[in-house]
Parts: sequence; C-alpha cells; structure tokens
Amino acid sequence: MLILAIESSCDDTAAAVLEADRRVLSNVVSSQFEVHAQFGGIVPELASRCHIEAIW
Repeated sequence: MLILAIESSCDDTAAAVLEADRRVLSNVVSSQFEVHAQFGGIVPELASRCHIEAIW
C-alpha cells in the first residue's frame, strides 16, 4: 500500500509518498521564502494562496 502525505506549515508545503512499512519513496518541499522576504515576514493570505498553488 502507498501513502500520500501532505503537510503545510507557515511558509512551506511538502508532500511525500511512503510504503506501508514507512519507507520514503519520494519527498518534495516547496518553500515560500522568496515570496515573503520582500515583506520582512510571512503574509498569511499570500501564504495560503501559495499553498494552494503548490498542491495543485
């Protein structure tokens, strides 16, 4: 059995595919660092939009 895990933190979105025995087959992280750097901090509305784009 394969497991798809999706995680979103404040400014990162990640996805992983695992085997049932917890072996990681793939792991990808999308950072929003450059998007928020120009504002000097994380903008929640912008972060939520970026999460949607990363998951699509």
